[in-house]
Amino acid sequence: MLELRTKDIMVSALIFALMVIVIFNFALNITPAMVDSLAPGILWLAFAFAGVLAMGRAFIAEGDKGSLDGLLLCPVSRDAIFFGKMISMFVFMVVIESLVLPIFVVLFNFDSISFNLIGIILLGTLGFATVGTLFSAIAFNLRSREIMLPLLFFP
Repeated sequence: MLELRTKDIMVSALIFALMVIVIFNFALNITPAMVDSLAPGILWLAFAFAGVLAMGRAFIAEGDKGSLDGLLLCPVSRDAIFFGKMISMFVFMVVIESLVLPIFVVLFNFDSISFNLIGIILLGTLGFATVGTLFSAIAFNLRSREIMLPLLFFP
């Protein structure tokens, strides 16, 4: 609920994803022939880095305010809590991706947007949200959780 009012995590993840795309756009001299081979990797790097940033910060905010303890005290199965957090992370990532994708298309002159690409992005985001929620829950109680989540997520 606090995130809906302040939008701290949303803004920081969006800016981070846009920075990754802009940096790659200026750093690489991509010719039109190279766009189809390099663009998907750059796009997924932006999505993954922004997602890991958001996942870590979302769990830290819940832990600091004690809302996770309240969730665990509720008479609800732990599976329901996990799926709720996973679905919220999926929706969060889809919002970030829908804002980043048009800017990516303009900067890289990427004209291969199709329903297949959108389906792959959605399925990849679902897997990312599932694994990321699990790893965020694992790294939540660690002292060095800010470092441990990317280490768990990016092998």
